[in-house]
Amino acid sequence: MVKLTPKAKKRPHVAADLATRSGRKRARRELVWGDHGFLRARFSNLHQIAPGMWRANQPSPRQIAAHAKERGIRTIINLRGTSTKGYYLLEKEACEAAGIALVDFQVFSRDTPTREAIFAARDLFERIAYPALMHCKSGADRAGLMAVLYKLLHEKVPFEEAREQLSFKYLHIKHGKTGMLDWFFDAYARFNAGRARTDWKPFLDWVAEDYDRAAVKAEFLESFGSKVQFDKIIGRE
Repeated sequence: MVKLTPKAKKRPHVAADLATRSGRKRARRELVWGDHGFLRARFSNLHQIAPGMWRANQPSPRQIAAHAKERGIRTIINLRGTSTKGYYLLEKEACEAAGIALVDFQVFSRDTPTREAIFAARDLFERIAYPALMHCKSGADRAGLMAVLYKLLHEKVPFEEAREQLSFKYLHIKHGKTGMLDWFFDAYARFNAGRARTDWKPFLDWVAEDYDRAAVKAEFLESFGSKVQFDKIIGRE
């Protein structure tokens, strides 16, 4: 008789101690190798969204210092959320050293945004100190979502102009679950189809009164279900 043992629980990740030499080396390894920082060493996917606001991929401590010196960055918005991994520990330390406020504002690249997140983003843009920079891991999807929202809610530019922030120009790929972000904004455009541009319902009014997050997600999965496996092929976060 074969005895089955329960699957071992994954141990929680223990943060490296930056106060020790070994801990700092470990955090560095987690940034460079575990988080693919070596791929970002010469390519930061850095773009200016508007005067006073930038977008990028995960910055290294050296890049954070450069942002403070060259662009006067006062706030960095981390769209990945907090973590015990080295990339986050080193970012937090570098921001403190540079006098930059680090704001953790987690959003997701493979799900439709919640109403709460959209209104929270609006409030965030109103209260932070500028110049500012926001980033996710690659600077493509979550940064793209927030860049569109920034242009719409803070800069108040036309929808079509804001929508351009979520495109392949910034390495956003919509042929996987990250396409939910496109589907979300396109749902707003579809709602206004047939109306003159001047008669479009204001975006936040649509979000508050008409946006059905679950329905938009279900429509996307029904239409593109066969394509969402693309994420597994390219190993997206």
